[in-house]
Amino acid sequence: MNTLRTRRAAIALAAAAVLPLALTACSGTDTKDSASDTAKKSSSKASPSEDMSSKSKPFGPGCASVPKDGAGSFDGMAKDPVATAASNNPALSTLVTAVKKAGLVDTLNNAENVTVFAPTNDAFAKIPKADLDKVLNDKAQLTKILTYHVVGQKLEPKDLKKGSFETLEKSKLTTSGSGESYKVNDSANVVCGNVKTANANVYLIDTVLMPKS
Repeated sequence: MNTLRTRRAAIALAAAAVLPLALTACSGTDTKDSASDTAKKSSSKASPSEDMSSKSKPFGPGCASVPKDGAGSFDGMAKDPVATAASNNPALSTLVTAVKKAGLVDTLNNAENVTVFAPTNDAFAKIPKADLDKVLNDKAQLTKILTYHVVGQKLEPKDLKKGSFETLEKSKLTTSGSGESYKVNDSANVVCGNVKTANANVYLIDTVLMPKS
């Protein structure tokens, strides 16, 4: 009888010793899982802000030609109205010449919340020189073409996925694409998009747009 009692006491003591260890182990696992879940949630919450940050920056292969600093850089252009900002960007010198010939500098600089699809020098170079010279010396036609490149609202990249927008020339242009690849009128590619100026969003394009009428 004494032996039986002794065995039962030993078993009880052993159980009492094991139970706290088991509870500690369980508690440690829960803590680790909880910390892991928290880290995952934190990570998942961080992703959207990172995406938002990347989407707010200029994008496209043509952005590499933009100066890193100074008035013609992205930061510099953001401080100036659009015509002035364009004049500081070496890739837009032909466009700036055209804008001056058409007398549109003040019109563009004083406009509020517009989007400019800005043909690069390479875009103008696609036009035969004789034809380009003819247009540059025809103020009415030049004004018509240039105002066709301006939309009277600020367009973000997400707005370009599939859109139709009225221009200052009064006819419409269309946009399509996704991510960092967009087209205007199915003919011009955006080579550097989402460039900010003081009063406009600018998308540099590789082809001059022509109004239908």
